[in-house]
Amino acid sequence: MSTPDTEFQGQHVLVTGAAGGIGAALARRLLQQGARVTALDADDAGLAALQTETDASRLLTRVVDVSDAAAVDAAVAEAEATLGPIDRLACVAGVLQMGRVIDLDDAQWSRTLAINAGGVFHTCRAVARRMVERRRGAIVNVSSNAATTPRAGMAAYAASKAAVTQLSRCLALELAEYGIRCNVVSPGSTDTEMQRAMWRQGSSREAVISGHAPSHRLGIPLGKIATPDDIVDSILFLLSDRAGHITLHDLRVDGGATLDQ
Repeated sequence: MSTPDTEFQGQHVLVTGAAGGIGAALARRLLQQGARVTALDADDAGLAALQTETDASRLLTRVVDVSDAAAVDAAVAEAEATLGPIDRLACVAGVLQMGRVIDLDDAQWSRTLAINAGGVFHTCRAVARRMVERRRGAIVNVSSNAATTPRAGMAAYAASKAAVTQLSRCLALELAEYGIRCNVVSPGSTDTEMQRAMWRQGSSREAVISGHAPSHRLGIPLGKIATPDDIVDSILFLLSDRAGHITLHDLRVDGGATLDQ
């Protein structure tokens, strides 16, 4: 019988956004548990660093812009040809775009939607087509608590993540008849480079934890910022057979910041 430390042994998991933050932490945990991992990201240096840390025979890294449908399709085909059928998929890739709606330009809006929402669409479509043929698999897409809670200065990011959440729910409904599960993990503030970029633009760890009334933002009841591993634990659970009767679910992991709305 498998345990949480061995439940992905021999399975092939594709992870987008695997060069840093939550995606890199997820890829490392999967590799530690014996999984074969295809790691996609636009950051070649981050992927190279990941490659030096593990058995190269169980890791395929490819520099891919997930907003490019043809590139994603090619990477998925290569992944299956190299490491075998993809058993699990985790879409973690995303970019942060700050700015008020009236200040955003067309390129900022389009890029955010293309990567954050379009990337999930392209990857899920490519992988799910193959899963349907095999009638098995599990998908977890990383959204954000900003998908359901308005955030001043974050309209493009929040809109892209709202698209991820609803896309995932619709996909889950379509895939259920094939025995394939699709769920969402929605992190709140997490100690990654993306979060630190927000702090460099005028926020701070303390302000996030305590809240900021002028911007109508609640604090974090648990009084701390999440670590990447906090989010990874949730992704691993939903990917695993322990969550075998869970689909269409949005698991918010934010320390209570959105009062579990």
